[in-house]
Formats: sequence, C-alpha cells, structure tokens
Amino acid sequence: MSKTHDLTQGSISQALTKLAIPIIATSFVQMAYNLTDMIWVGRVGSGAVAAVGTAGFFTWLANAIILIPKVGAEVGVAQSIGRKDLDDAKSYIRHSLQLIVILSILYGASLIIFRHPLVGFYRLGESIESAARTYLVIVSVGMVFFSLNPIFTAIFNGAGDSTTPFRINVIGLVMNIILDPILIFGLGPIPRMETAGAAMATVLAQLTVTLVFIWEARKRPELFSGLNLKARPDREHVQHIVSLGFPVALHSGFFTLIAMAIARILSQWGPLPIAVQQVGSQIESISWMTAGGFQTAMSAFIGQNYGARKWDRVYKGYFVGLGIVSILGVFATCLLIFGARPLFSLFIKEEEAIKHGVVYLRILGLSQLFMCIEIVTAGAFIGHGKTFPPSIVGIGFNFLRIPAALILSATALGVDGVWWAISISSIFKGLVLFAWHFRYLRSHPEMGSLGERSV
Repeated sequence: MSKTHDLTQGSISQALTKLAIPIIATSFVQMAYNLTDMIWVGRVGSGAVAAVGTAGFFTWLANAIILIPKVGAEVGVAQSIGRKDLDDAKSYIRHSLQLIVILSILYGASLIIFRHPLVGFYRLGESIESAARTYLVIVSVGMVFFSLNPIFTAIFNGAGDSTTPFRINVIGLVMNIILDPILIFGLGPIPRMETAGAAMATVLAQLTVTLVFIWEARKRPELFSGLNLKARPDREHVQHIVSLGFPVALHSGFFTLIAMAIARILSQWGPLPIAVQQVGSQIESISWMTAGGFQTAMSAFIGQNYGARKWDRVYKGYFVGLGIVSILGVFATCLLIFGARPLFSLFIKEEEAIKHGVVYLRILGLSQLFMCIEIVTAGAFIGHGKTFPPSIVGIGFNFLRIPAALILSATALGVDGVWWAISISSIFKGLVLFAWHFRYLRSHPEMGSLGERSV
C-alpha cells in the first residue's frame, strides 16, 4: 500500500506523533486561512468583521454537514486498512465522496435562497447585513469545493498519510494570502471589493486545493482506482457512514446554532461584542484547532488498531495523546492570559474593541486545558466507532450556555457574563467526557491490557 502507513506496529509514541504533526500543521493552515481573512478584513473596520463573522456562522454550520461523510470516511478507511481490506476502504471512499457532493449542493443552494432571513436574524443594520449577504452568496457558490477538501483530507488521514493533505492545504493558504489583500483592497484594474473580495479569495483557494487533491488521488490506485462515482450508492455503506457521522454532525450543528443564539444575545450591545468574539475565537483557535488535529490523529490511530484488534495499543495510545494535548492546553492558557493585549491588537486597532477582547481572551484562557482534553477524548471515542458519548456531552453542556449566558449577563458582569458561560461549560465538558471514556476503557478488560511493550 504505497504512501499509506501501518499504525498497528512499532512505537506508539512515534507512530502517533508522526501522524499528528502534519495533521496539526494542517490545522494551523486552516486556522491561518481564517486569521488571514480576519487580519485584512479587520483593516476595513469592525463592521466588516461583524459582517464576515455573521456570514461565517453559516459556513461554520456547513462543517456539521461535512462531518457526516468525513467521519465515515476516516473511521471506515482506518478500520478497513487495519483489517487489510482495501476493497471495503474503497467503498467507504466512494460513498463518502458521493454523499458530500449531494449535501454540499443542497446546502449551498439553501443559503443563497434564504440569505435575507438568515442574515436578518442578527439585526445588525442594513449596511452590515448587505455585506454579510454578499459574502454568504459567494462562499455558497463554492460550497462544493469547501466541502470536498475535508473529505479528501479524512481519506488520506485514515490511511495513515497525513503529510499529503498538509502539503496540499498549504498551497491553498499561499493562494489565500496572496489574493486576500488584492481582492479586498484592489490592485491596478482590480477594484476594491472589501468583504466580497475576502469571500472570492477563499473560494478560489479552495477550488485550487480540490483540483490538487484530485490530481494526487490519480496517483493512489490502491485507494482511488475503480471507484465509479456514478454508480448507485449501496444502502448498507451509506447507513453505516451516516450512523458514524451523524452524532458528530449533530453535535457540531448544535454547537453552531448555539453560537448563533449567543451572538443574538450579544447583539443587544451592538456589533462590537460580535466582532470581539469573532476575532477572539480566531485567536483561541491556536489551541482548539491544534487539539482538533490531534483528535484526527487519535481517531486514525485507534481506528487502525481497533480494526486490527490491538487492544493494548488502543489503551496506551489514548494516554500518550492525552499527555501531549495537556501540555498544549497549559501553554494555550498562559498565552491567552498573559499575551491577550498584543495578540488581539494584531487584528483590530480600535481601543474599545481591544479592551473587550483582552477580557474575552483571559476568561476563555482558563478553560483551554479542559477543552483540549475534551477534543482528544472525542477522537478516541470516534476511533472506536462510538460517536454518541462526545455528542451527548457536547450538546448538553453547549445548550446550557444559553441560559447561563442570559443569567450571568443580566448581572453586573454584563457582556463578560457571556464569556464566563462559555468558559465554564468547556471546563465541565472536558471533565465529564474524560470520566466517561475512562469508565469505557475500564469496562473493556481487553483494552486495559498494557502488555510489556514500550510506549
């Protein structure tokens, strides 16, 4: 199997780290996409940031839809390769690609059709809403490319090759960095397009990444030959993919909807808190997107070893990963608390926004360790094919953010009460999901067998 990697043998720490580093790097690339947009849009003003952030909720919601075939592809490919069954791996690849094309077309069309009521929900004023609608339409036109790239990434990751997706996504990042200032502010005959330019830069970069993935897939016959994407989908594979991905997608979808409800609460203080949250969440993504990359590594590692019935590696692999992301979480806490002002001032120069942004980062900084624990533990559950526990914990505590935000913001804390509601819920999610997973491992003695092998 050329360019696929067997994660069921050898040193656990080396196998996990070798897989994780390119995935984490890919996560930083994805984060850099958003940061690049926010840096340049921030130069236009906080109103433009609010417009892009508002439209961004709906592209964020697209990630929930993408997760259905993405998780199915990642787990299905990893476990099939662990069983040495490449035909089954190809079936998961074909059905995941077919499913995402259909879902992305339907979702993109829905956003375009209902753009007025969707953006109008936030009541941000006509100028900001108009810019948000324009951004939303342009991104929706390119929704297929936006959605296909995570599926290709999941396929390669499940096969143990995390380096190729990283290299391909870097190409998209470079394009985005070049196109953002040109299309946002104009250059020569290219007019100044502001938020519309940011959207166009994103779509063109994503299109390029999709084309490179297709070119690379043609060089991987062990995974992509004979897929016949025009063939009628097999009901059994579709059902299994949906059963794996739907709980995770439901969790992500609820998370986005709850974030939209939180933004509606914030709107009573005007567009500034929404802009602060958008910029602050991009900075915070230094930790959660990195941990998310490690979640993918954990999922692929456990998926292959679960398929190969290497229970001792499944058990030890989780705790190795947990130790690494715990270090990451502590570092992120220190960075957000002590570096809040210089970090936030990179994106918005307005002093009032910086003042609120510093408070946001310091409050959210307290929950970074627990958030990282939650994310990597979710990856472990996904690798087992058990996607309900992280979804139940995530949906439950995320939903509690709404009443907590309403209650705390009605006190002397004001808008800071919303930030505290988010941070406290993240702490509880990490603690509860860790306890649940530890109990799951203890209830399966075969996974608790540490053996004599060195970690």
